[in-house]
Amino acid sequence: MEPSTQAVKPPGFFKRLIDNDIAWSFFHSPTAMIAAFITITCIACTMFAPWIAPFDPFDPAQISLWDGKLPPSWVEGGQAQYILGTDNQGRDMLSTILYGGRLSILVGLAAVCMGMVLGVTLGVLSGYFGGLTDTIIMRIADIQLTIPGILLAILINGIGRTILPLEMREDFAIFVVIFAIGLSDWPQFARVARGATLVESQKEYVQAARVIGLPQRLIILRHVLPNTLRPVLVIATIGLALAIISEATLSFLGQGIPPTTPSLGTLIRVGNEYLFSGLWWITLFPAIALVVLVFSVNLLGDWMRDALNPKLR
Repeated sequence: MEPSTQAVKPPGFFKRLIDNDIAWSFFHSPTAMIAAFITITCIACTMFAPWIAPFDPFDPAQISLWDGKLPPSWVEGGQAQYILGTDNQGRDMLSTILYGGRLSILVGLAAVCMGMVLGVTLGVLSGYFGGLTDTIIMRIADIQLTIPGILLAILINGIGRTILPLEMREDFAIFVVIFAIGLSDWPQFARVARGATLVESQKEYVQAARVIGLPQRLIILRHVLPNTLRPVLVIATIGLALAIISEATLSFLGQGIPPTTPSLGTLIRVGNEYLFSGLWWITLFPAIALVVLVFSVNLLGDWMRDALNPKLR
């Protein structure tokens, strides 16, 4: 009598996800969990700003100049409906921070995606084909890396504003800022992608794909590119924090988002003009929101760098 054999049911998706090394590292790192919670909370609050914010800073009917420059509600002279006070235009600070944070995050994400797509594409092509292609792309990246990123972003932003007609500058200001930050960040993605491509292109499965006659584009898309994304994602996470800071810096210098469209950078710049008049809340609260958001994203990026590094396991 043969022993009965019972088919072993493969583990489900969530079981495999929990048993994953990266998931294990995440759930055993209090810093990573706290950073992820703060980051997700910040993003959720800004994305759902129309439903969370007490007021709409873009609606003139909800803005009163008579209520301008009011202190927070717990300070003498404040009103209960304005928890964090109001700015110089009478806009509720809490609502303006939520809407402004959403714009800063969207600009940062779009700029990182642009820089990542451009940098990874050029980096993979440079590492895979080598030769003159590698020399041209890497020399351009080296030259650009000698220029501070924020100065290059200011230069690109200024050129973009000059090219656009006067009546279109304010409408396309956000896209110009995204283009400026993304174009200034691509070299770091290209260098990381090139290094990973040089390693992957020498492995046996890539050599076998070449031997059987697979087209170059299929080898790059199916075999080389997916294996270069792990270190690139780490750079992208840290780059998100840097992109948000770049947007805030450009807006603070008056080279970014227009003052009529609130972002964390524009709020800090406007508040800085009234800082010595005793209106500290206009600058302090947007600055705190920016620091908390960037710090949590940086901590999350540091954890990803350690978790995705096989030498540290």
